[in-house]
Amino acid sequence: MIRTRKNMNGMGMGKLIIILLAISVVFGFVFDFVVTKIERAIYPKPSEYAEYVSRYSSEYGVPEELVWAVIKTESDFKASAVSGVGAVGLMQLMPETFNEITNFRLNERLDAGMRYDPETNIRYGTYYLSYLYARYGSWSTALAAYNAGLGKVDGWLEDDEYSSNGSTLDRIPYKETRNYVTKVQKALRMYEDLY
Repeated sequence: MIRTRKNMNGMGMGKLIIILLAISVVFGFVFDFVVTKIERAIYPKPSEYAEYVSRYSSEYGVPEELVWAVIKTESDFKASAVSGVGAVGLMQLMPETFNEITNFRLNERLDAGMRYDPETNIRYGTYYLSYLYARYGSWSTALAAYNAGLGKVDGWLEDDEYSSNGSTLDRIPYKETRNYVTKVQKALRMYEDLY
């Protein structure tokens, strides 16, 4: 009789462990599903821009996830966004940058109001990221230039305090630019993981 009770307790404990494992696996799947849904709501890929991001990231050799990350960071997908310094649109193009690209790089001579057009903004912003990457050979340095400007980044690269090799930044002196690069890189990792 004692032996039978031990066996039953052992079998009961085994069943309990199996049930608990099954519950934890199901909970894990549900938790992962919910967290992914929340993260995709925070880091979306709005369908109205997907064609443009895909087309121009491919055309200009910029990772698609990076374009999404820059748009998320710059405007949070608001095509009418305007910054305090005059940058506008999804990728927050400055008037001078837009003018340089349209008049001197792509020779299209578009009106400055076209910066608000989502396709134009994504095209020119992606082109500019490509140009910066070709110039610096590093996405983090390209992102720093996208935020702070070419002149600032060129000066930092010439300074031993910020660059040990003159071609990549070891340290970014401006807090705003440092935070910007970190924020875009975090968004980039999220887009890579989620999609």
